[in-house]
Amino acid sequence: MSNANLLDYLNDPSPRTLGRSPLEWLDRLNKPTVVHVAGRDRSRTRAMATLLHGNEPSGLFALHRWLLEQHTPEVNMLFLLGGVYPAKIPPALSSRQLPEGRDLNRCFKEPFEGEEGAIAKAMLAELRKTQPECLLDVHNTSGTGPAFAVSITNDAAHQALTSLYTDRLIMTDLRLGALMEYSEQEVPTVTIECGGAQDDHAHQLAYEGLVRYTSRADVLSLEKAEWNVAVLRNPIRVELAPEATIEYRLEPSGHADLTFPPDIEHRNFGIVSPDEPLGWIGKKGLGILTAISHNRTENMEQVLRVQDGQIYPAQAIKAFMITTNPVIAKSDCLFYAVKATGEPIF
Repeated sequence: MSNANLLDYLNDPSPRTLGRSPLEWLDRLNKPTVVHVAGRDRSRTRAMATLLHGNEPSGLFALHRWLLEQHTPEVNMLFLLGGVYPAKIPPALSSRQLPEGRDLNRCFKEPFEGEEGAIAKAMLAELRKTQPECLLDVHNTSGTGPAFAVSITNDAAHQALTSLYTDRLIMTDLRLGALMEYSEQEVPTVTIECGGAQDDHAHQLAYEGLVRYTSRADVLSLEKAEWNVAVLRNPIRVELAPEATIEYRLEPSGHADLTFPPDIEHRNFGIVSPDEPLGWIGKKGLGILTAISHNRTENMEQVLRVQDGQIYPAQAIKAFMITTNPVIAKSDCLFYAVKATGEPIF
């Protein structure tokens, strides 16, 4: 199937075609959509993907606002809206992916299977055709918490892109088939996690970062950075077994394999000491969890321990991407963790 059948294309869309609100615009979108906006400098292009997950709206909100205001970018802009189909499932912007579908942001690698794989392949073809000088992929975090960026590369260009939005960069060697792995094509690529999907501050951050990204002649120089960027390297990815159950309660019901308190999201980017309990473990113990490092080795004994039915950090850790959404906790991951110092856990 050709890209023309998989994707829709909008060139310099006028405000009257966009609807009065992001939801009205989403209603008008029929397929994953490519938006081209001409810049002052027609010889260069930057790219931004967003809505790869249908329940992460900040990038869509920011782009709709930016297009309505009719900004003229410094260089040509290529925008990729990937998860239009799940985003349109009623109620709009509540479904991460199609009910029987795959996570689109795990499909940017061969063999490009299924509908999501075909969409990912078509998006990559657009990038190769346009050859942008850099790429941002704008998301919301799966829980509430401060913004951060993720990349597979840590250099001045990636830190400079990060600084358009936040002062935290997670550098990982783990490969999951995410769009940010486009960095391996020698194009600086950063994932931006703006904060919670329901957080007005996240929507505002997505917009302000987009304005900076599109209005500056140089976005790859650290000399122009908004602030210093703290880099956290190779976090451990803690995952829940597919058959395991999880609840979010103030105390365990006795029916779940894992129980976290309802306010566990407040731990995001905070330091948790070894004597602070994170939650409760059921009768199956820590066997329902895996702690996967960047080299795919198991490191649970250095991440979590159990005492009297409660889970504690095995050492002082800094955790992030903690969610209270049980679907995401099971389908993606529970959280990521590094040492409290920001160094990797080995």
